[in-house]
Amino acid sequence: MMSIADPVAPAGDLAGRSVLVVEDDDTVAEVATTYLRAAGFLVDRAADGREALERVAELSPDLVVLDLMLPDVDGIETCRRIREQRDTPVLMLTARTSADDRISGLEAGADDYVTKPFSPRELVLRVQSVLRRTLAEPASEDPVSIGRFFVDPAARIARMDGRDLSLTVREFDLLAFLVRRPQQAFDRETLLQSVWGWTYGDLSTVTVHVRRLREKIEPDTANPRHLVTVWGVGYRFQPSGEAPHEQDRPAP
Repeated sequence: MMSIADPVAPAGDLAGRSVLVVEDDDTVAEVATTYLRAAGFLVDRAADGREALERVAELSPDLVVLDLMLPDVDGIETCRRIREQRDTPVLMLTARTSADDRISGLEAGADDYVTKPFSPRELVLRVQSVLRRTLAEPASEDPVSIGRFFVDPAARIARMDGRDLSLTVREFDLLAFLVRRPQQAFDRETLLQSVWGWTYGDLSTVTVHVRRLREKIEPDTANPRHLVTVWGVGYRFQPSGEAPHEQDRPAP
């Protein structure tokens, strides 16, 4: 067993939560597993996508750390299949040099990503951050009914025109944040900090989640009426789907 070179933040209230590490590189898997166990998590491993899907069905882990490049079934497809079956949060491991890989992982339903080569301590902190947000008790937030939307943060229920919306953890958090602040424009930095809790990070994370949320609430994603782009600023939520204001339209 390898020794821990860097201090690891203890899981604290997350001690005993289960994490499935899906990685075909034995060295990377061993490092991730060792650090996560040292932080207090219960960790299982899988070496490929097919085994990962079997282990998720069998173990129902609280979070999956998923490598992008896997034999048999790759990480993107594995993430999609997990999302079709359950709301288990997924933290994707991606190549540092490929922005497309990161975006593809987010579009497939990943809640966060860590780039390779990665700091094991950062991996632990990201796992803790995703789990705390996923398991947070938002009971103090009352349900909101506005326009075509109903969102109950405590029950994690979101509806549009009375129809349940199937949202990932981050998609739900983004929608819940916006419905409580209709007609307000937010830049991506503010959304990254308010919804993800990050003071820094890749702003494409916000862009991808906005795109995914639009696919679920907009009849025409090319001409959004609810989650509109405020050019030069960011995004604004319009609960009734009124036509965008003139300043929201791109310059001719």
